[in-house]
Amino acid sequence: MKRIAVIAIVLGLALLVVPSAMAQFVVNPSSVAYGRTYGEWSSAWQQWALSIPVAHHPLFDNDDCSVGQSGPVWFLGGKFCAIGNNNCGTSNVVRSCTVPVGTALYVAVVNAEWSVLEMNDPKVQIADLRSLAAGWIDGSTNVWLALDGVKIPHLKSNFRVQSTAFPFTIPDDNLFNAVGEGPYSGGAYFPGVDDGVYVMLAPLRPGPHQVHFHTYVPAYNFTLDITYNLTVAK
Repeated sequence: MKRIAVIAIVLGLALLVVPSAMAQFVVNPSSVAYGRTYGEWSSAWQQWALSIPVAHHPLFDNDDCSVGQSGPVWFLGGKFCAIGNNNCGTSNVVRSCTVPVGTALYVAVVNAEWSVLEMNDPKVQIADLRSLAAGWIDGSTNVWLALDGVKIPHLKSNFRVQSTAFPFTIPDDNLFNAVGEGPYSGGAYFPGVDDGVYVMLAPLRPGPHQVHFHTYVPAYNFTLDITYNLTVAK
């Protein structure tokens, strides 16, 4: 399945060339942030996204962005689709989201997940899953993220991440079935992998902020354009 489809902390901000207006909020992808690497946070992002019933899933716009969120980092993302099922098209989405003050954001700008479930092969190799996921992200172009109107340069080359291999649990009302795959029953599965472009944003100042990100996939003429109008609440 291909989807689009966000404590001690070592930020390492100085190693990235980002506009000074946002440098303090962009966590270096080589850092260990809140006890995890970017690759580990990508696994956690997928575990979060896959675990939520579609009827209450924020990335299907069926509920608030707070669903399933806890701890010092919340997840943001785009829209799900399954390439090959002809249900992607163009996604232009504007969301409103209230985030507790002091909360970091791990944003999936574009990502692709593959797992033992979709391959229907309990002996599938993790390396094969990684190759499938990487092939989809390789073709993504015009990948960018802007925080409060300021873009991060060279996003795809600097913020592309491979996840660690991860176990995951899906409900019966799962996103695989919702996008035309399966049908798959709820349960626990392993392994899954993710390849994508992710940005960790350190906690923003209280008040309004905007996170806007974009991706184009030429092979499928698919455009993803997502805007989060955030309120960081005291």
